[in-house]
Amino acid sequence: MLWRWRLLARESKEELQVLLQEAARRKSRRKIDSFYPETGPLRRELYPKHLAFMAAGKTFRERGFRAAHRVGKTEGTGGCELTYHLTGLYPSWWEGRRFKKAVKCWASGDTNQTTRDILQAKLMGEISDIGTGLIPGDSIVDWKRKATSVPNTIETVYVKHSSGGISVLGFKSYEQGVRAFFGTEQDVILLDEEPSMDIYTQCLIRTMTTDGLVLLTWTPLKGMSEVVLEFMPDGREPEPGVTGKFLIGATWEDAPHLSEKQKKSLWGSIPVRLRDAMTRGIPSLGSGAIYPIDEEELLVDDFEIPAHWPRAFSLDVGWNCTAVLWGAWDRESGVLYLYSEHKMGEEIPLIHVDAIKARGKWINGVADPGAMASSQKDGEKLFDEYVKLGLSLSLADNAVEAGIHCVWMLMVTGKLKVFRSLVRWKGEYGRYQRDEKGKVVKENDHLMDTMRYLV
Repeated sequence: MLWRWRLLARESKEELQVLLQEAARRKSRRKIDSFYPETGPLRRELYPKHLAFMAAGKTFRERGFRAAHRVGKTEGTGGCELTYHLTGLYPSWWEGRRFKKAVKCWASGDTNQTTRDILQAKLMGEISDIGTGLIPGDSIVDWKRKATSVPNTIETVYVKHSSGGISVLGFKSYEQGVRAFFGTEQDVILLDEEPSMDIYTQCLIRTMTTDGLVLLTWTPLKGMSEVVLEFMPDGREPEPGVTGKFLIGATWEDAPHLSEKQKKSLWGSIPVRLRDAMTRGIPSLGSGAIYPIDEEELLVDDFEIPAHWPRAFSLDVGWNCTAVLWGAWDRESGVLYLYSEHKMGEEIPLIHVDAIKARGKWINGVADPGAMASSQKDGEKLFDEYVKLGLSLSLADNAVEAGIHCVWMLMVTGKLKVFRSLVRWKGEYGRYQRDEKGKVVKENDHLMDTMRYLV
């Protein structure tokens, strides 16, 4: 009898093993269910920014998730939301947009290879084990390969929607060019990492007639690009609703799945110039910040300038933008304080002169030597026009690199401080950088120029 009990025990173990394997297989094909549980060390209450981004879809068509490296922007945020829309199977805690019908979606990354290795792998699983990604295996009806030099890439996926219809997901890459984004209407477009402005614009057009969603999830390694400035007009995160878009940032502190040991290890491997972008989601300055010093080290709370301190202003003229910066010098400490600013476009000189005189008619100034060029008014030089309107002006030294060096020396020695109220100056400072060839990027830098003239 003993051998029979042993046989039954062995058969039971084998059956149990089969059941466990089947349970594991089914679980692997329902990966989406493991995200944002109600309890546990990775419970959803610990991810308020991820949830806020998804909830904002109920109100905003355009959303940006500006995130540090490894915080879950691709899989836990963009990928999860895309999966919910494709299947129509929304979790009980869902507060965002809901589609009651099958949807047409795109998921796009930088290149065909990165799209395959990141987006495709997260959503579909490995090519040899399709259905083990975020999209449930039993929801995938069919899929088609892409004709490309990059092997094992998927072009189109067909997904069962809870309404009974079939959702369609297309994988794209920015390297295909803007023409790949022409044509068809879409309900949801996920852009993993930032595209060029023309591709982003096409995505807005593709979702316009469907009242669809454009989701941008990115780590800002390219600095203040055109697309980033659409979400951060002054180089800063605006108040909700100001731009008509939703933007939220996430740092390593918003990622409880990252241990302190992991963060310490990652920190050491990240180049210094990219640490803000990769750990805090703060846009890096491309090839290099011209003044690589945290602006908080320069800012001071506003105070009343003592009457005996010498003051001056600097002027950068132009029809598209005229900028003025005022400074006051504390002789005792040797510190130059930038205390006021004026920046306005498409106005006649008289308007700018009135703004300058309002800060003190007696204050002397220096002007961009470019003001010696003729204006559209009978060939009269802009410099002479401003002088005739009552300004006390001389020409500034426009030696760019020498001027930048002088400003930098004041900064690092603590001799240059900026009033915290100078919001336009802060907007320019946050994106003042050099390009790949080491040249100053001449975009939205008028107050940076006036700072150089003033120094």
